[in-house]
Amino acid sequence: MEENASLLVVVDAANVVGSVPDGWWRDRRGAAERLRDRLAAHGVPGRAGPAEVVLVVEGAARGVESVTGVRVESAPGSGDDHIVELVARAADGRSVLVVTADRELRRRVTRLGAQVAGPRTVRPG
Repeated sequence: MEENASLLVVVDAANVVGSVPDGWWRDRRGAAERLRDRLAAHGVPGRAGPAEVVLVVEGAARGVESVTGVRVESAPGSGDDHIVELVARAADGRSVLVVTADRELRRRVTRLGAQVAGPRTVRPG
């Protein structure tokens, strides 16, 4: 198994955006775009080395475009299921970090070997 030097960071956009009551519900797509832009500008604080950042959006936030430094994936159905699929596909010795506070999603991805971190990792509260 060849280890990929790049950390894969998968961000649960709905969960991270929803972690701060700043009016995100009035413009879910705009809130996801602001999170994407913050990730593109600052990456994942406290994580050294190269990282591939994937922002998973769902529902009203589908269609947010990727930018340099952040690949955006619109989940065809459940965002959680799509995140689990991404983690399972990366299970080739690559380090994976999933950013979410969702307990069930955390349980599912840690079973696949991913590390987990809460929303404050990428979004000040």
